[in-house]
Amino acid sequence: MVADQQLPDSIELTDPRALRAYAHPTRLALVGLLRREGPMTATRAADAIGESVASCSFHLRQLAKYGLVEEAGGGRGREKPWRATAMVTTWEVGSPDPAATEALELAVAERYFELMARWIQTRAEEPAVWQEAARFGDTVLPLTAAELRDLGVKLQELMRPYLERIDDPSKRPAHARPVALLQLAFPVDTTGRSTE
Repeated sequence: MVADQQLPDSIELTDPRALRAYAHPTRLALVGLLRREGPMTATRAADAIGESVASCSFHLRQLAKYGLVEEAGGGRGREKPWRATAMVTTWEVGSPDPAATEALELAVAERYFELMARWIQTRAEEPAVWQEAARFGDTVLPLTAAELRDLGVKLQELMRPYLERIDDPSKRPAHARPVALLQLAFPVDTTGRSTE
């Protein structure tokens, strides 16, 4: 997530090495899992994301080097639990290493494409209320850069009441589920190519 403003319970990545370290599918999956499910061992994480225990242990240690996860206390070896250090990760577009930022953003985009494809493939198995509530589509709006930024701020304000539920499960209503709300807004020309 690119930082528009610092969100509650967030960590901002500024070191290009941290950006590159996070730009790995297994690491993105592990951080997301720990944020959704809470502390767990490498063994449980491996079962949940379909990786080996050794792979999860390695990636959790790498994430810990950059402050994205930490030991939760208790356990030993591969049976020690890990937890996410924050519920949101942010970074600035104007990183000193644009290639590191690009690598992370492409990895995140691929992760969300996989999640979206999984939803499309399994949507028919979901309750009708969730099928009807989910959104899929796009709108091309004629905006200035200032209007686009203002729209982003307004969307952030609309989400604010729901953000406190991220790290406080007691504020979640019954039947609430994690919902990926993707924010993609970029200029395109009529052929769909990105423009300045």
